[in-house]
Amino acid sequence: MPKRSPLRTFTSPAWSNQEPTWRDAKPALIEAALKRATARPSGNWFVVGASRDVGRDAPLGRTVAGREVVLWRGPGGVLLAGPGACPHLGAPLCDGAVAGGELVCRWHGLALGGGRFGGWSPYPAHDDGVLVWVRLDDVGGEEPLPEPVLPARPAGGAVDAVASLVGRCEPEDVVANRLDPWHGAWFHPYSFANLRVLETPTEEDDRFLVEVTFRVAGRLGVPVTAEFDCPEPRTVVMRIVSGEGEGSVVETHATPLDQGRTAVVEATIAQSERPGFALVRHAAPVIRPLMRRVAARLWRDDLAYAERRYALRAKGSLPG
Repeated sequence: MPKRSPLRTFTSPAWSNQEPTWRDAKPALIEAALKRATARPSGNWFVVGASRDVGRDAPLGRTVAGREVVLWRGPGGVLLAGPGACPHLGAPLCDGAVAGGELVCRWHGLALGGGRFGGWSPYPAHDDGVLVWVRLDDVGGEEPLPEPVLPARPAGGAVDAVASLVGRCEPEDVVANRLDPWHGAWFHPYSFANLRVLETPTEEDDRFLVEVTFRVAGRLGVPVTAEFDCPEPRTVVMRIVSGEGEGSVVETHATPLDQGRTAVVEATIAQSERPGFALVRHAAPVIRPLMRRVAARLWRDDLAYAERRYALRAKGSLPG
């Protein structure tokens, strides 16, 4: 392939002739990495969704850890959040309207801003430019942090897309899925080829280092080296450390909705030093749906993995 193209031709064995990875995917190793990840502080912050999902004219409603939460844009576009039930008669504030930076209830016109009203009190909220977060101190039960624990991201000029899916599992099942890179070429042969785990986590260097080719079409793919780590208990980050798109990240966030239901909110933030990437940035509104579709296809499979793990764990029959 021309050097100006990120695509490379590759060869790989047939699916059934791949080298089995079950000996390397040791349950104890995955569980140890999961235990270290879930012990890290979150500061009680939970991802709610994509930043662009919260416009200036309408609120966004979500359930987080059994709590109704509503988010909207206040004066100057600042992100605001609070309980989702109106303090007057309990109307769903997600069905309200935003006027002058205030959230207006449609039942009786009560307008709420960034301050308390009776027993209704706003939640701390954070917009990182890609995702929106809410802090629920009584749910998280940790020492609060002023901002979420964010991984390093590409500098300006990146293209981002956010995909969201819901599964019957808990956040730890989602994180455990991502802490098993060995399943990639077996469970997702349409996306990954020639996957090799180069390094596994230790307490001193708590990351996976993986060599893999992202399939594009036929025998064309993009070979990279990527690392996986967990900056906080409900987030796994894949970062390309060598190859095309070096510095690009895929952040997988697991947000509990209610008992046994979890939202996977995955942000792909891509960059490239190639001159042609400027065209990608200009075409971002067209490319984002494609990026979301790719992420959703992977997570339809991976949620089946996480849901199976949750079902076995609930019965006390999870191997290992």
